[in-house]
Amino acid sequence: MGGRVLSVASECVPLIKTGGLADVVGALPAALAGAGWDMRVLIPAYRPLRGMAADWPEVMRDETLWGGPGRVLEGKVAGVPLLLLDAPHLYDREGGPYSGPGGDYWDNPQRFAALSWIGARIAREGIEGWRPDILHAHDWQAALAPAYLTYHGSGGCSSVITVHNIAFQGQCPAALLGDLRLPFGAFHPGALEYYGGLSSLKAGLVTADRITTVSPTYAAELMRPEFGMGLQGVIAQRAGVVSGILNGVDLEVWSPEIEPANPYSPKAMAGKAAARAALCAEFGLEVPGPLAIVVSRLTDQKSIDLLPAVLPDFVAAGGGLAVIGTGDPGLEAAMRGLAARFAGRVGVRIGYDEALSHRMFQGADAVLVPSRFEPCGLTQMYGLRYGALPVVSAVGGLADTVINASPAALATGVATGITFWPTDALALGQALRRLVALHGDRKAWSRVQQNAMAAPVGWQTSAAAYAALYEGLQG
Repeated sequence: MGGRVLSVASECVPLIKTGGLADVVGALPAALAGAGWDMRVLIPAYRPLRGMAADWPEVMRDETLWGGPGRVLEGKVAGVPLLLLDAPHLYDREGGPYSGPGGDYWDNPQRFAALSWIGARIAREGIEGWRPDILHAHDWQAALAPAYLTYHGSGGCSSVITVHNIAFQGQCPAALLGDLRLPFGAFHPGALEYYGGLSSLKAGLVTADRITTVSPTYAAELMRPEFGMGLQGVIAQRAGVVSGILNGVDLEVWSPEIEPANPYSPKAMAGKAAARAALCAEFGLEVPGPLAIVVSRLTDQKSIDLLPAVLPDFVAAGGGLAVIGTGDPGLEAAMRGLAARFAGRVGVRIGYDEALSHRMFQGADAVLVPSRFEPCGLTQMYGLRYGALPVVSAVGGLADTVINASPAALATGVATGITFWPTDALALGQALRRLVALHGDRKAWSRVQQNAMAAPVGWQTSAAAYAALYEGLQG
């Protein structure tokens, strides 16, 4: 069937990235093209992007963007069809997309209202012979776009909003209602009012035609108070239009067969052992049992605080750990403390290094993702791809992508990793004991590793689900 989709977001690989949102936004246009969908991505022209787009043609202009003019420039980067909103007074700043040296930008509500406003204008009016059938907004930064279609006219364009992480809600004072071009008559709990203030994410959730999130389990979790973070009632009320569609990973980037050193494949695994030896040498480790890795932001959400309690027993049982990440200073210090305490069995790199992360997945026996909540997660998918068995808490996308090595799953030959619940040190410690036992049974280990590497983690299935969603809106 096919059609045209405007994707509105604050980040997009390969241009600007702070998290998994950018990977999804950058991957969807190519993934959907095969199903006949022409998707273009609207993002702000942050300072690092303006020079690149200097000679791109202008396809829309708006003189009233919260303190100054803006223009939309059209181009393509790495195969991604792009529309850049160039409004220097809003986006030409030192720092990242949301904050600078002094912290969060004070005018973030207006900065991303402008992005949403222009997204809604393009959806309503079209540009240069191209007019979308569907506007697809991502997270709080684009969430006012469906609201603007509802309150200022849709021009027949349908809308979808995807929640990538409900922890970020775009909250601001109610006094900004008029400034954000939202109707005073909609300021009540059934529409825009949110605990006495405003939330751009809530505005999108109550006005979009469809709501998606990045895994089926996370979609169900968001209707419960322990995961919904105040918005559970809003999402539960719209349960009939809520769905979960898993993210995928780029198989042309994350594949053990194409790594420059020690490549391997499910049918030729010798490179895995060589990669493990090289990784141990790089971190100064000697590990007789399973070598686990952590490739993560070092935050409480990721349950990094549980590691000091469980590592002593894991190390005593023969295990080892290599960590790369950055985040909470206290957790960074705790990781350094583990490396000092268990020298030769635990190695830590504070920071992020993309090439090193590839080498870690190549050489690891297992990857630990014990998150307290995880909308989708890509780390466990990289682990599956590289035969680094995921050890994950049974939440969100982790529960949807890893098949626990239970007795039944081992007997029927379908297990791909180890899951545990609840997310606490006791359960994680038990999961690591199970990992050590499985690693000691070479036949069972090999079978689970082969299953993991065969798991479908690319974009094909997800793209088909998005295409079906879009077709449902058209039909």
